[in-house]
Amino acid sequence: MTPVPGAGPDTTNDRPALRRCVAGDLDEFTSTYWGSRALLSHPTTPYDDLFTLTDADELLSRRGLRTPFLRIAKNGAVVGDSQFTGSGGVGADIADQVRDDKVAALFASGHTVVLQALHRTWPALVDFATQLSADAGHPVQINAYITPPESQGFSAHYDVHDVFVLQVAGEKHWTVHEPVHVDPLRNQPWTDHSAAVAAAARDRAPVVDDVLRPGDALYVPRGFLHSAKALGGVSAHLTIGLHTLTRYLVVQELAALAANDPALRTALPLGFDPGDPAQLAEVLPQVAELLIASIRSTSADDLAPRLRRRTWSANRPEPIPPLAHAAALTALAPGATVRLRGGLRHRLVPGDPVTLQLADRTITFPATVADALAEVLDGQEHKVGTLPALSTEDQLVLVRRLLTEAVLVTTP
Repeated sequence: MTPVPGAGPDTTNDRPALRRCVAGDLDEFTSTYWGSRALLSHPTTPYDDLFTLTDADELLSRRGLRTPFLRIAKNGAVVGDSQFTGSGGVGADIADQVRDDKVAALFASGHTVVLQALHRTWPALVDFATQLSADAGHPVQINAYITPPESQGFSAHYDVHDVFVLQVAGEKHWTVHEPVHVDPLRNQPWTDHSAAVAAAARDRAPVVDDVLRPGDALYVPRGFLHSAKALGGVSAHLTIGLHTLTRYLVVQELAALAANDPALRTALPLGFDPGDPAQLAEVLPQVAELLIASIRSTSADDLAPRLRRRTWSANRPEPIPPLAHAAALTALAPGATVRLRGGLRHRLVPGDPVTLQLADRTITFPATVADALAEVLDGQEHKVGTLPALSTEDQLVLVRRLLTEAVLVTTP
């Protein structure tokens, strides 16, 4: 799909990628299900435009994939990379390239094929991930799971990110249970609670116990236990992981900013044993008081740059073809059509100078270009020569700078 230009979630637009994942009212999904309840949707629109079994075969046989873009598993056990990789041969002698013949043999013996990071390797899913991240406001990754008939790749487990499952081909029976560890963080994997996970999957009544068919979608919040088994034929689904931004992320960055306080950088006493509760009790109240004071003195303006650097770069924006982009930059002339690069997170701060904040840098402009800059970054297409308050020559200078910084792209 073609990404809609934009930098973040916009409740005024149609949120087209999110609508492919959820049937019904998106506001109801946000208020009732997001982060708290599983939801099975029957959108009825196939996902053939995003991914097919034929696409999987092309990736596995013709695209020179390397690990870790592929995993293979059966009944919860992951196969070693050496069992399905090898050299690429003359001119591409890289030892960990995927061997299609070995993959074929493993798949025929009941193993599940997991194509990882398709948001980086398959064009339709690159665009879809860019749009979904803009729709949802959270970083997105996409894997595909292709399972032989009557086979199961992984036993009951939970993920540390929210998941949308889009059924691409065949039928797969899904079972989802309530969490044993609510809202796990990325450093709290299901293996830390493996006994409780197994017991809950065995003894508790599921909240979803149904078959997904092509066009169906399932939302599984992080922490919810889930497992799936292919039925009569080959089954394939996309697992779209949303790496949820949490309050704990803010806590982490607040703590990191505390390093700016010299009192908190002071050394502990000589010979101090941090494993001794009695010794720790002597210093803990003072440290806690200093930390609380540091947090209370931190403003949103102090914290925002750190969170911007950490989160805005989690998903790449719309891909730019380097050669074509360079040619468009060279040929830029009045009448050229440009727009904001899809999925590019940014913030425009008025003033003199005007500041454009990006994930990895800040760009300043003279206040005279403020109106033109705001207009050209609104996500719509604009022709050079029609921007406000600037001569055509000054518009060319502004647009050329934004193209050079990969903020704008040209359109036919």
